[in-house]
Amino acid sequence: MAISSNGDGNGVTSLTENDHIKRHHKHEVRGTQCTSTVVKRIKAPVHLVWSLVRRFDEPQKYKPFVSECNVQGDLEIGSVRQVNVCSGLPATTSIERLELFNEEEHILGMRIVGGDHRLQNYSSVITLHPEIIDGRPGTLVIESFVVDVPDGNTVDETCYFVEALIKCNLKSLADVSERLTVQDRTVPIVQV
Repeated sequence: MAISSNGDGNGVTSLTENDHIKRHHKHEVRGTQCTSTVVKRIKAPVHLVWSLVRRFDEPQKYKPFVSECNVQGDLEIGSVRQVNVCSGLPATTSIERLELFNEEEHILGMRIVGGDHRLQNYSSVITLHPEIIDGRPGTLVIESFVVDVPDGNTVDETCYFVEALIKCNLKSLADVSERLTVQDRTVPIVQV
């Protein structure tokens, strides 16, 4: 754990990236599974990034491979969504259950419970943490997963495939969040 100054002379405890991973991204991994963690820094405040991530019912707001999402019931732990996947991926639908949701700590966890794809026993956790990036409020995003290694694939191949999907989603999350941040900062120019 690192100690930093907040400018008023009092030490403020701040968790490091590894501290967040150890605290929130523990997965029970069986012998036929693989796990990995992907980290992304976004130049947008955590509340804005969370406003996109927290929408279990609208992943298409930032996930480019999702064309449509239908949720059954209220948005709460245990809620199930059917996600329709854009063409070009080796899947058309994914059925996913909300497993973890913490508004205060910005944590969302989900598990795939069905669909037509090869990601069996997949679960993931995404956490958001406030940071200062280039002197402005930013967000450290950490997403981890565990999944079965499909027959005919290696651990490395499976991790590479899932990491590539997550990196694409997080890049899109950064693009959307940073665009919204710039729009939020735009102040009309007044002619004198």
